[in-house]
Amino acid sequence: MKILAIGLNYASHNEEMKRTFKVESPVIFMKSETSLLKNGKPFFIPDFSNEIDYETEIVIKINRLGKNIDEQFAHRYYDELTVGIDFTARDLQRSLKEKGLPWEIAKSFDNSAGIGTFISKSVFKDIQDISFHLDINDKIVQKGNTKDMIFSVDKIVSYVSKYFTLKIGDLIYTGTPAGIGPVKINDHLKGYVEDKLLLDFRVK
Repeated sequence: MKILAIGLNYASHNEEMKRTFKVESPVIFMKSETSLLKNGKPFFIPDFSNEIDYETEIVIKINRLGKNIDEQFAHRYYDELTVGIDFTARDLQRSLKEKGLPWEIAKSFDNSAGIGTFISKSVFKDIQDISFHLDINDKIVQKGNTKDMIFSVDKIVSYVSKYFTLKIGDLIYTGTPAGIGPVKINDHLKGYVEDKLLLDFRVK
């Protein structure tokens, strides 16, 4: 199982991060299998960072083997989705970027990929019109809608499959909107897709 993630897929987030260049194609990075944090287990802030940010995203699960998938058929390769958190060691990422170095350790460390309970995509009329949000301590801190994606879910699946053979169980984090921010010890995170609570855990 592999975890693929898409960066810079919401204009609002790109503006937030002061990214002024035009994104021509999906930006792909990967997280390790040990990044996965599931079943409501707590997230422990690692001792190598003083600035861990949350990034709330819609996540899809691949349900069949696929390579070089045509965009018009991409919807056949996933049938479940949820909400996830892409945790980022922002201080570490910033330092590495400034030096022109790879920043996988800032994104792919253990438990950096929070994942909620998956539900059928058939629950929704249009996967490109799904609202989602994150609450921390019962206050909404980030919200978005898939209609605001720069690259649609099907476009992402098609593009990613050019470079990586997609296998059953693979996960794709589809990008985060504006509103990212830090987490701290004792925070209580709840992730929603529409009005469905799918992600619920605490920070330790």
